Order: sequence, then C-alpha cells, then structure tokens
Amino acid sequence: MNTRATHAAGAGEHDKARSSEREPKHETLRSELLALIDEGLHPHDPLPSERELMQRYGVSRMTVRRAMERLAVEGRVYRVQGAGTFVADPATISKSLHLTSFSEDIRSRRMVPGSRLLVMERTGADLACARDLFLTPGTPVIHLERLRLADDEPMCLENVWLPEDLVPGLLEVSEPFSLYGWLESVGAAPVHADQTIRATVVDARQAELLSVPAHFPALQVERVTRDIRGRAVERAVGIYRGDRYDYRLSITREPRT
Repeated sequence: MNTRATHAAGAGEHDKARSSEREPKHETLRSELLALIDEGLHPHDPLPSERELMQRYGVSRMTVRRAMERLAVEGRVYRVQGAGTFVADPATISKSLHLTSFSEDIRSRRMVPGSRLLVMERTGADLACARDLFLTPGTPVIHLERLRLADDEPMCLENVWLPEDLVPGLLEVSEPFSLYGWLESVGAAPVHADQTIRATVVDARQAELLSVPAHFPALQVERVTRDIRGRAVERAVGIYRGDRYDYRLSITREPRT
C-alpha cells in the first residue's frame, strides 16, 4: 500500500476525530435527537426519558437538558410537566421566550418565511407610540404594515413603528429587507423586548388578509424592543392566527421551605 496515501487517510480520520471532540457534547446529542425525530417520530410522539438518553448516549443529565433546551427553543420539541418531552407539530409555529424575528421563527420550523409590504409611510407618533418609544407626540416615525407568511400562507399581520432619525433612508428602500438586519446595520441591534400577549378576534380586514373567517380567534402581541444601550427602537403590534401560532413558556415553582 502507498505509505503516503495511508498517512493521508490516517490524518483525515485523526482530523475528523479532533473535530468531533471539539463539538460540545450537547450539540452532538442535539444532532442525534434531530436524526431520531426526522427518521421515525411523528408530531406529539414522546422522546426517550432523560435517564434513557443518558444511558443510550453515555452523557450527563446536564448534557441531555442542554440539548433538549436547544430543541425546545428551535421549536422542534415541547415539554409537558410530569409527562416528558414530545415532538412538536411543524404545522404550529411555536414562539419561545428568546428574542427572535418572525423569519427566524419560521426558518426554525424548516418553512420558508415571506413578507408582503402593505404600508410604508412617514407619520407622526400618536400617544401610544410616543409613550412606548419615549418620544414627544407628533415626532416623525416610520410606520410599516406587513403581512407575514410561512410557505406562502398568511400567519401574522404586523404593524411596526420606528423613530425616523434611527433609520435614515428606510423609506427609499424598494427591495425586500430584514428589519432587524437593518437595525443592526445602523447600530441599533435589538437585544431586549417587553411583550404583552392578549386573546382577540380578527376584524373583517384582518380576516381577509389572514385568509380566515371574520371574528376568528387570534393572538395580539404588543412589543417594545430595545437595543444594547436601552434605547426603544421598535414598537410592534402583531395579530397572529390563533390556529397556527402559540407561545411556549418554561416556568418553575420554588419548593416550600
């Protein structure tokens, strides 16, 4: 056998082993679990218990929990207290407590995000907008109304207001763009948001845009987003279809002393 070829093959295996060693154990387990889900499990099927995963893959409980947390954030699994972890239904768009854009949420579900711009205008901040963005009423703001899509299906009707002096040139943009990407480009990357979620029903216009009947159940999500300096950079009000969107929360209860 060619000694040089043998050495090269051995070096390749060694590099592969070193690359595998560098990958955190929870990421390796996450990949294994994704393969398990994709190859044979269906929505709402249970995943193996923590103990089973620890034994099967020879990892610690902390590694299992970190892998599961990543999958939950990505919307691939959901947890039921006292029952275990289950495969999420890809037909439902799950929103975690992490600050992510609509497009990121949709891509995490292996769907294609889309957006139809309905309104882009310069207007004066009304009382609610001025309050949330810490502006004087009447201060110029940019208002966007967008219909958000997943695999070309309407999911959300979103209205956004931004301080005009924060996004110079935005009104001149004609190509599709990422709003959070634009904010990053001007040094106002979103890092924190306060959200209020309410149950509501859609009106006639919202129903037509979202392709649902009038008075259809929906979630109204109001959000004020801040950048790393604490500046309010976005006020958003979204109407999400109640049949295709949910919020998943992980909560704990302190033991009694």
